[in-house]
Amino acid sequence: MTIESAAENGVSIPKLREKLKNKLIALEQEVASHHHTLDLLRETENAYGRFVPHQLLHLLHAKSILDLALGEQIEHKMTILFADIRDFTQISESMTPKETFSFINSYLGEMEPVISQHGGIVDKYIGDAIMALFPEEADAGLQSAIGMLTQLQSYNKGRVAAGYPAIHIGIGLNTGIVMLGTVGGTQHMEGTVLSDSVNLASRLEGITKIYHAPLLISEHTLYALKDETQYHIRFLDRIRVKGKNQAQSVYEVFDHDPVAIREGKKKTLRLFEEGIAYYHIKAIEKAIPLLESCLRDVPEDYPAQIYLQRCHDFLATGVHVGTGEITGTMAWSDDFLVGVDEIDNQHKALVVSMNHLSAQIGSGDTSGVDETLRFLADYAHFHFGSEERIMREINYPFINEHIQEHQKFIQEFIRLKNNITSGLHDPLYLSFQIQLLMFDWFANHTTKTDRHLGRFVQALKNEQAASKPSFSPVAVQANS
Repeated sequence: MTIESAAENGVSIPKLREKLKNKLIALEQEVASHHHTLDLLRETENAYGRFVPHQLLHLLHAKSILDLALGEQIEHKMTILFADIRDFTQISESMTPKETFSFINSYLGEMEPVISQHGGIVDKYIGDAIMALFPEEADAGLQSAIGMLTQLQSYNKGRVAAGYPAIHIGIGLNTGIVMLGTVGGTQHMEGTVLSDSVNLASRLEGITKIYHAPLLISEHTLYALKDETQYHIRFLDRIRVKGKNQAQSVYEVFDHDPVAIREGKKKTLRLFEEGIAYYHIKAIEKAIPLLESCLRDVPEDYPAQIYLQRCHDFLATGVHVGTGEITGTMAWSDDFLVGVDEIDNQHKALVVSMNHLSAQIGSGDTSGVDETLRFLADYAHFHFGSEERIMREINYPFINEHIQEHQKFIQEFIRLKNNITSGLHDPLYLSFQIQLLMFDWFANHTTKTDRHLGRFVQALKNEQAASKPSFSPVAVQANS
């Protein structure tokens, strides 16, 4: 009703104006209430984001936490980081519970921004430990780990200035395909990743204590890096993880070592890697002088100290600390089967050729080495071409990551070939390098990456078989 029509109908204009005014006030209050509710919802969403990261929601294709349902999951290749404070129990014993919480929150407050800066997602805090995920490049995870050590150095300066002792941390990194999703029960659930890749990252963090090396990575992370020469990395050891048959190689990243130690490790890199190679193949008389030479240049090289002690212990007791699988050849095992005949047959041929190359080098007879190297190079390209054709035909979702591993193998093979043809290395060391490439890359690539492709191929076949109509001869005859 307009004011004019109200006047014509005898309605008091002041009363009408008062009524309209009240309606406007009520409407404004309702709008303000809606804005307050929206602000509260945003604040609640942001608060939930501190428990379930928004990046995780994005990876699960959820617009908000309300879209998450128990059991939702996707597969994604990512790098997992575990970081832990050394001797935390001993440190916390001298603190009150309140002081312990203040210390932990202070430390985590220093580390979290570094992880976020490199695109990482803090999956969970486990007491003083951090589990973080890097869903893009492995380099982001490694750069974050180096950044955390840099930030720790700054944090420790403040602690020491305030009269507190400096703290030390260990960081382990591993890269692989994981299952990202939600787990829990009807009353509580959380987003997390499930994979044996997580177990290996955690194990690597644990053995940083043994080697007094703050940053260790797996061969999976090493081969996932865009250019590993941008970092200071050296082979450290092979370990067995509980529940896994295949041993894993461990690499030390020493970018954040004090300058003098870092430069010393760079200088002695070849001596160190040859020394521990000889230890692993039990050529102790060759290992000891190399490790002693490393320690003359870098007395603080703790891993070199450990290996030198292992050498002396072996001479005294006959006990050899190692996984024991590098013995000259790599036997074919059904554990390597992918489930695709074309790929499995080519893998078997590659193992035979790599073992033949190792035997040639180890015997000292190099007359046929060039021919074997040429065959291996040609066959590797043929084999990778076959796998990549299969992946394109079935629209395999991880084809880019898979091809990256093929390219890494070619790079490592070229490096190995150059070492072989240079004439600068002992045949025993070269034989170890050939076997290390076989176990590091071939065995793990086969049992991880290729087997995932095999499962995808089989699942596709099962779907196609299930979608085909089933005809019964009796039914067809009756219908006719």
